[in-house]
Amino acid sequence: MDAEFYAIASSLLVLSSLLVFLTVRAGLQTYRLRDRYGAMWGSGLGLAAAAMLVESVVYLGIVSSTLLQLYVFLSAAIVGILSLGATKVLHSQRGERAYTAFILTACSVVAVACGLTTLPTSMVTGGIITGNPPTSLLILSSVVTVPATIVLLVSAGATLRRSWRWQTLLLVGGAIILGAGGTLYIASFPVALYYAEFLGIVLLFFGLVSLPHPSAAPTQHSIGAAAH
Repeated sequence: MDAEFYAIASSLLVLSSLLVFLTVRAGLQTYRLRDRYGAMWGSGLGLAAAAMLVESVVYLGIVSSTLLQLYVFLSAAIVGILSLGATKVLHSQRGERAYTAFILTACSVVAVACGLTTLPTSMVTGGIITGNPPTSLLILSSVVTVPATIVLLVSAGATLRRSWRWQTLLLVGGAIILGAGGTLYIASFPVALYYAEFLGIVLLFFGLVSLPHPSAAPTQHSIGAAAH
């Protein structure tokens, strides 16, 4: 094993750790704000962290059909779940509920299909998952990734029209890149997912850690002081 192998393996593990950190931070912020949309963004980050952990394990030489099945599912689910954090763009509670039910049902179908399909370890070349899953999985996954990517793109345009804060730009850019990466994998460009994850993680990281914290609730002391 040469220096390049260790450098790539270390990078994947560092990026995996960064995604785990982002997931925890997003979860804590969502808990404070009671924001269900934020919960979907955090869940999407969690799936991305799981996908990168699988990439890291596979790159280290631990390859199995189960890991590959999990990876194909995650590649589609990342985009679908992230898009649920952008459903405000539908401007309809009924539309949001219908879309949410569609995505969750489609992800469940993909999960079952992946679990029932044995994937060959030949999908991995030089530690990189480069092979294509069966056509049936590609089609089912596209049912998730195509509409989800459209929702992310439409939401991005709507968000930018309302606010051009740089934090918003980073979050929107990171989500779109991660979504595009999943779509490219399903469209037979698997290596694109690795690059998309890297850039998307960086953008999401700086966007999330730069978000202003919610104002603390006024204390009894401060209320009394204000009254005087």
